[in-house]
Amino acid sequence: MADTGQQRPLTAFAPPPPLWKHFTPNNLKKLEEIKKSASKGENGKPQKRNWTPTELRALDLPPELRFLVPPEIPKSGHYSVFGELQSLSTALPSLKDQGITQLYPSPSTDDAAGEQPSEPARPLNHAYYLLKISKSLLLNFLEFVGILSVSPEQFESKVEDLRNLFINAHHLLNLYRPHQARESLILMMEEQLNHTKEEIQQMDKLKEELTGVLEQLKKDGIDIETAIEAPENDTKQPSESEGKTTENVRLVWELLDEKN
Repeated sequence: MADTGQQRPLTAFAPPPPLWKHFTPNNLKKLEEIKKSASKGENGKPQKRNWTPTELRALDLPPELRFLVPPEIPKSGHYSVFGELQSLSTALPSLKDQGITQLYPSPSTDDAAGEQPSEPARPLNHAYYLLKISKSLLLNFLEFVGILSVSPEQFESKVEDLRNLFINAHHLLNLYRPHQARESLILMMEEQLNHTKEEIQQMDKLKEELTGVLEQLKKDGIDIETAIEAPENDTKQPSESEGKTTENVRLVWELLDEKN
């Protein structure tokens, strides 16, 4: 988007950019008309196509319509959200890389040092360290309140301790994200499997009911297969037995419709 050259304050709840004023129904209609006129084929009729931001910018758009073109999707590097730089990498950066003191041990200390571990690394007990950090937060908050009541000018160090504790707790929770995604996928697949099993059970139940109906018709001396295979365009006057057979066939199909 265009840069106005003005320094904007960074805030967690930033106001919308001023370009939102250009998203009016009239401007949106104009942009659609330009797309249709630019995508006309040899027969003069507009063809459906998905315009990329680069292709839209190549069109001769009026200044008020240029803000309606979305930016290109970032393919590498970083992007900015509310003034904070975000990485496109899905890997969770370590606290050490961010310059923050880590308050819990790393699960693979030997690997990080470049040494071959003598035995497999034990998994990190996240719940244990989350509980320890929560207790430390309560203790540091009580100490923070005490400092404010005695010498408020010394609050900075305790605020930094609280900040470090919160960041460590948040980082520990983020380590659970892959596990959460995996468990959510497992749950979704189990639900689909249970739904498929229920459908199969309903089909088996319907098959048993239809088999029972067909056997009962055979006991009554009705040839249901002959009635089903009879041509629909037969104009002969049906006899009384044929009419009864047709009625039974109709009842079978009604039963099928009810089960479906």
